[in-house]
Amino acid sequence: MRSRTYVALTLTAIIGLSGCANDTDRTDPGKDLTIATPTSDVTPSPDDAAMPPWPPPSDVAARVAAAGLDLGPMGTAEHYHPQLRIVIDGGEVPVPPNVGVDPSTGAMSALHTHEGDGTIHIEADSVGEVFTLGQFFTQWGVTLTPEQIGGVRAKAGRHVVVTSNGTKVTGDPADLRLEPDQQIVLTLR
Repeated sequence: MRSRTYVALTLTAIIGLSGCANDTDRTDPGKDLTIATPTSDVTPSPDDAAMPPWPPPSDVAARVAAAGLDLGPMGTAEHYHPQLRIVIDGGEVPVPPNVGVDPSTGAMSALHTHEGDGTIHIEADSVGEVFTLGQFFTQWGVTLTPEQIGGVRAKAGRHVVVTSNGTKVTGDPADLRLEPDQQIVLTLR
């Protein structure tokens, strides 16, 4: 692990000194920071083996891109907060802060968390943009299917139970559209 960290730090230093020749830079309007957009064709897959609790991802830019979003600028056209609870075998699983937030720059996707209380912040730059629970889980790096959350799989004949504002939702939980003041509960036994 130490050598992997050394290699990552060395590569980071080399890229930084080379002026990010392999990245496409864009400046975030109104802010004094530049956001490097990865040009790699490798899309990270959500982790289908990790057990809870799940931390925020370390590869934020790649996860945000995999969700079809980008980092900044933050939108002001719509701002709302769905609430997410995850219950596995009767126990609450925390939703961590800083999903969709780049810790090195502070840049955020339009879909992110700040606190560890399950509040999902949506700050869209145009009215009517659609965001899904699947995009959030992709950014988080946690697998979400009708039969599993992360590395936790439903027992035979069962599936992930999804409710939105107390009403059971059928179908793939990743397709659930996020709405203002929505209370989402994912339950897996």
